[in-house]
Amino acid sequence: MTLTTPAPSIAPIAAKIPHSVTHHGITIADDYAWLRDPNYPEVTDPAILAHLEAENAWFKAKMAPRQPLVDCLFAEMRGRMQEADTSVPQKDGDWLYWVEYEAGAEYKKWWRRPVAGGADELLLDEVALAEGQEYFRLGALSVSKDGRLLAYATDDNGSERFTARIKIIATGEMLGDEIPDTLSALVWVAGDKGLVYSLANDNWRTDNARLHWLGRPVGEDVELYHEDDEGFRVSAGLSANEEWLIISSGDHETGEIRLIPAADPLALALLVRARVAGVEYDVDLHGETLFIHTNDDHENFRLATAPLATPGEWTTLIAGSDALYLTGFDLFRDFYVVEGRVRGLDQITLRWYDEPARVQPIVFPEASYDAGLAENPEWATDRLRLSYESMVSPATVYDYHIADARLEVLKVQEVPSGYDPALYTTERLEIAARDGVMVPVSVVMRRDRAVLNNAPAGPLHLYGYGAYGIAIAPGFSTARLSLVDRGFAYAIAHVRGGDDLGRAWYKAGKLAARNNTFTDFVEVAKGLIARGFTEAGRISISGGSAGGELMGAVINSDPELWGAVAAHVPFVDVLNTMLDADLPLTPGEWPEWGNPAEDAAAFALIRSYSPYDQVRGQNYPPLMVTAGLNDPRVTYWEPAKWVARLRELGTGDAELILKTNMGAGHGGKSGRFESLTETAEEFAFILTQLGVERVAG
Repeated sequence: MTLTTPAPSIAPIAAKIPHSVTHHGITIADDYAWLRDPNYPEVTDPAILAHLEAENAWFKAKMAPRQPLVDCLFAEMRGRMQEADTSVPQKDGDWLYWVEYEAGAEYKKWWRRPVAGGADELLLDEVALAEGQEYFRLGALSVSKDGRLLAYATDDNGSERFTARIKIIATGEMLGDEIPDTLSALVWVAGDKGLVYSLANDNWRTDNARLHWLGRPVGEDVELYHEDDEGFRVSAGLSANEEWLIISSGDHETGEIRLIPAADPLALALLVRARVAGVEYDVDLHGETLFIHTNDDHENFRLATAPLATPGEWTTLIAGSDALYLTGFDLFRDFYVVEGRVRGLDQITLRWYDEPARVQPIVFPEASYDAGLAENPEWATDRLRLSYESMVSPATVYDYHIADARLEVLKVQEVPSGYDPALYTTERLEIAARDGVMVPVSVVMRRDRAVLNNAPAGPLHLYGYGAYGIAIAPGFSTARLSLVDRGFAYAIAHVRGGDDLGRAWYKAGKLAARNNTFTDFVEVAKGLIARGFTEAGRISISGGSAGGELMGAVINSDPELWGAVAAHVPFVDVLNTMLDADLPLTPGEWPEWGNPAEDAAAFALIRSYSPYDQVRGQNYPPLMVTAGLNDPRVTYWEPAKWVARLRELGTGDAELILKTNMGAGHGGKSGRFESLTETAEEFAFILTQLGVERVAG
């Protein structure tokens, strides 16, 4: 006889255990602090695990009636995915490289074949590596310069502590070298005899660059650089010509770089320029000339050059501009490429070393799009691989032929169940924020939306992030169609805190200006209502991580606007996290949020918007929350504590559910179809809350 556990009939109520902290003369009670396991990152406390499992049981019980809709949505989303799919091969030296999904496979296989002809070689089989694992993620992957060896790193629990391994490609034989706890690229140096990487320390911080000599014990690895500032992170890579090892250290607003000959990684490092607070820079080399991308004299960055012999003497090549936000550059043998944005629209321009006046912009076919350089590994090339998409145009791979300025379509994302772009329309709007600043909004919807809804207005989904200077591109999504085809308009609010409109846009949503992010989002929602897109209470919203903080802030400030809310791994216990210097990310986050332990003004500001601290006795909208037990970025207890406090203080009877992935981290489930299941659950929650459960139009 099989015994089944009956579904719970009431939501779990977390115990309240008195706890408080005092800073700047202010004492704050935190009765749910016990949900943080003192042995973290190990979570073994029986009471904590029991509470999380009880929340998961409640989530399962509340979602059970929606399971047919979840299954329907999953089938729709999976039907839009190419089950068997192959990337466009890319030449790198003597080889063509590509990745492939087999039909039904959750994970990829990595392949190559000789350019001169010959059999395909399987580099790495993620399917085999993931077999039997609840979670699997491939991190770094790097082929040695001679093409003989493959270094790769994997994570099997979502903790983002990867184990690096090395194999002989031709035979599949694994070398004895195994490096645990890496969190970095894997960089081949010294004629493929050495590998440079970074270890995650006990606090999950990469404060080092280390050299591993093949065949030697890991205990003999050499630390090439150690960073003493606990807020900085270290990374390493190669210059475009592969002659220099570039070791970078920095936080969210300050950087510093050292150069070491790749052939001699134990040589004395060359410091490009000593760090200056607030100055970021990155570099690459062409011959004896350094190219430097920096914000030292303009917040939108300039491009400068310097002699390798005197790397700190920077001369402007492209001046900083209020109009052009210079986001990066790539060097090639005969030319270089500058990437940027003008009013949020991607720009890609070619320039020549020996012809300074020669400027060749790449022109794309739509008025709003997301475009950028794809993988371009060869130093000498006559074409560029590009990626392109828009809110109505599926992802497209181009080769740009430089000689005749021609875009060649190599691949367009297939939608097997069918997709007709003519059915959809996209708009880029501007809506006034509270201080009069115009906030861009990207919207996509069906042209026949009024017919689908039997009314001019209808439901609307609004997405936002707004942190770390991360722009949210107006790209394509097949999953999104499950809302749009049911009459939703889908909007992205490009709120301050991202760098969608340049560096000033980012600065206007961080530190003391953080509240702009939240009020921008609210005013965008109200502006879309005023323009007839929807009505109050007919808006679903979603965001993850720092975007989950946004969700928490706006349901505190304007709960009546939202009909359903999805907050994924939400950063909601902001004050407590920023007070805790022992947490993995905290010191590096102070430039973004402020240091409330030392700064009374930062303490007061963060407390004023921290979603957990601002939960109050009011009606909250229906809310779905997700977490990852092994998440090192937003620790599991943040959403758990938040949900507990919402249950305690919130009024009304709106649904509140929490799902903690007990074997995953920040990104949720790892397989391509498993992740679709979680999206289907989110959309089913939204659709039922807004009363839109019909079959897609």
